[in-house]
Amino acid sequence: MQVNVKYFFSAKIVLSLFPEICVLRHMKYTLEEVSSKSLVREFLDLPARIYRGNRNWVCPLESDVESVFDPARNKKFADGEAIRWVARDAGGRVVGRIAAFHNRQDAALEELPTGGCGFFEAEDDQDLADLLFDAARDWLSARGMEAMDGPVNFGSRDAWWGLLVDGFEFQPLYANPYNPSYYIRLFENYGFRNYFNQYTYNRKVDAGLFSQSVYDRVKRLEESPGYRFDHIEIKDLPQVAEDFRMVYNKAWVHHSGVKPMEQADADKLMKTLKPIIDPRLIYFAWFNDEPIGFFIMVPDLNRVIGRFGGRLGLVNKIRLWFSLKFTHRADRIFAIIFGVVPEFHGKGVESGMMHCFEREALKGDLPYKSMELAWVGDFNPIMMRMVENYVCATRHKIHVTYRYLFDREREFHRAPRIGMRKQN
Repeated sequence: MQVNVKYFFSAKIVLSLFPEICVLRHMKYTLEEVSSKSLVREFLDLPARIYRGNRNWVCPLESDVESVFDPARNKKFADGEAIRWVARDAGGRVVGRIAAFHNRQDAALEELPTGGCGFFEAEDDQDLADLLFDAARDWLSARGMEAMDGPVNFGSRDAWWGLLVDGFEFQPLYANPYNPSYYIRLFENYGFRNYFNQYTYNRKVDAGLFSQSVYDRVKRLEESPGYRFDHIEIKDLPQVAEDFRMVYNKAWVHHSGVKPMEQADADKLMKTLKPIIDPRLIYFAWFNDEPIGFFIMVPDLNRVIGRFGGRLGLVNKIRLWFSLKFTHRADRIFAIIFGVVPEFHGKGVESGMMHCFEREALKGDLPYKSMELAWVGDFNPIMMRMVENYVCATRHKIHVTYRYLFDREREFHRAPRIGMRKQN
């Protein structure tokens, strides 16, 4: 191919004199802040095009996504902000989206003031991804942030958190991220680095999966004075919420970025879960009648809501209730959270709760075939060993929480392990 040398050098001189012209690399795309109902509709509709033909993707419930950006429903807005954009190509078609957000209290808990970006979706084009990431970075930087985690949620870590990097062949759990594999390249080419891994584990709902040594350990624990294991009763939910809060605050108090849970938050969690709770799936451990561990599981809604197209109106609520109570289409269990207070680590408490669940499964009237335990961070090696050795689950999927430092010369640190001090 022949090159017009005169034209080449003329263009080079113009660019050196007017560097702002360099933004032309993004001129095939334009950004638009989501600020109207029609733009919200386009923001919500994009994933269906990105994942068209992908049998594993499940359309999230739109009400779940929109609750993140509603100040009336998301308490993070009390000391924070959020913004959303869509990106259009030259023909006006929406081809990408992203959200950015920060909460001042959360940011202050990190090594650097850190905000987040999330709900990223885009066609496979690095220029498009860079435009979206730049928008989030610049918006956060203007608000005093020095780093950006992504893709994350403007809220609790149990939903919309992390980028799937392994396990694309499996259907995601409810409110867990799913994405095309090329997103890894888009994030890492931009400069995001692995802050921590989040592992999802899989286990059959069956008895006899423990080794004999684990069964012996559980037997000794159950015969020791003071220990008790059992599932909950629906009528006891207020006390369940308080027991959960007590264990949670002891189990996660040493982890960077985690604040103690307040009673109102625990009550809200139980009220949210109440419509889908199967009491035979929520277990607690007590020692001298003090809660020392919990294992909270629910039927996985993604087994049902895939046919809802993101809508949860009255008709679909009835369909969901009927599926959970009668047709048992939700044959997979979502273990949403699992914890043991530190002073009881290594004593077999987690196996005691699982063995109690095994005995319930042996009765033969549980409609579930498999269980997945999500969100075990690699910063918590003790929990990883518990799940692998004493719950006897195997690693199934991997998500990554990435971090991008705005000062590109600053030394990058991965998330500190639980119990270790932050690096200065």
